[in-house]
Amino acid sequence: MKNSLGILLVVLVAAACGDAQSAGAEGGGDGPPPTPVEVAIAYADTVVDAILATGQIEAIQAIELRPEVEGRIVSILVREGALVRSGTPLFKVDDAELQAQVARLEAQRDLAYQALSRTQDLIREGAAAQADLEEAEARARSTQADLDLSTVRLERTVVRAPFGGIVGARMVSLGDYVTSSRSLVTLQTINPQRAVFDVPERYAEALAEGQEVEFRVAAFPDRVFTGTVDFVDPVVRLPGRTISVKAVAENPDRSLQSGMFIEARLSTEMRPNAVVIPEDAVLPLQSQVFVWVIADGQATRREVELGVRTPGFVEIKSGVAEGEQVVVGGLERLFEGAPAMPTVVERRPGFESPAVEGGAPGAGAPGEGTPGEGALDGDMAGEETPGEETPQE
Repeated sequence: MKNSLGILLVVLVAAACGDAQSAGAEGGGDGPPPTPVEVAIAYADTVVDAILATGQIEAIQAIELRPEVEGRIVSILVREGALVRSGTPLFKVDDAELQAQVARLEAQRDLAYQALSRTQDLIREGAAAQADLEEAEARARSTQADLDLSTVRLERTVVRAPFGGIVGARMVSLGDYVTSSRSLVTLQTINPQRAVFDVPERYAEALAEGQEVEFRVAAFPDRVFTGTVDFVDPVVRLPGRTISVKAVAENPDRSLQSGMFIEARLSTEMRPNAVVIPEDAVLPLQSQVFVWVIADGQATRREVELGVRTPGFVEIKSGVAEGEQVVVGGLERLFEGAPAMPTVVERRPGFESPAVEGGAPGAGAPGEGTPGEGALDGDMAGEETPGEETPQE
């Protein structure tokens, strides 16, 4: 009887231990519960490398007209601000003296050719020497040359537009005595115009004719103008060590005026399938940059190389593939291998998503090989720092 009671007691103790172990297993003894996080899907986009720079608008041709003949202004033939064609008369200088001079020289030329004709007749009759003929020919040519010179000076008493453009401010009035050093008026072309800006010499290899330039001017803040590079200065300018770049921009409505300040973006390279993620997924740590990626329900920290930046988004050159989930909310609660319960939030350019708490701002410097910050397609970053790279949708 005592043996039976002992065996029953051992069985009961063993069953109790088994129930305790089962209860411990069901209570989560294998690890902590999954951490709720918000994730965004890395997506592919077209990225354009670009350089940001500032500059100004310049006319392709611009001059201050001066008279070639001195005298008094007797007629002003154009108004300020007028659009003129090449060859249009603008000013008339008094030509009375030159007209008299031309008339005198015409008479002298006629006499010289008459004397030449008589000398030729005498030569045929043997009544004149060869030297007389040569002297008469030289005199005739000399008087003709003097007449031609005076005729040209007479024609130049009318100051004409050397090219088509818009007339600027007039600097003389009727009756002013002018010389070749006196400016009369400004004249400049208006269509097309040139966008001129300087970029640091470190971008010399990326510059080439035919590249597209987008720029804004303060007078039209919501309008983006475009141009095409037609000149890259082969000389690096000191002391700033910059390279001058000029781009031709169409200006049919005369919106672009010489001297306007511009903020330009020069496209240098396009990458059609770049990986882009929200910037708040980026976690800078000392000299490295990381992101948290959720794979198979677990968090893993990856070092990444950044490319172009734009407000809210950044290109990933390596470390994350298209379609992977990157953490944008709850980063501070993660550790390597932590179980995670992800909630996908929509993060794309132009999509208004709720604010995410706990996201680490991507304030780190761009990765190596990246010229600088950028803007999405259609955006123009307002920074003056050259070296922008731009993702486009």
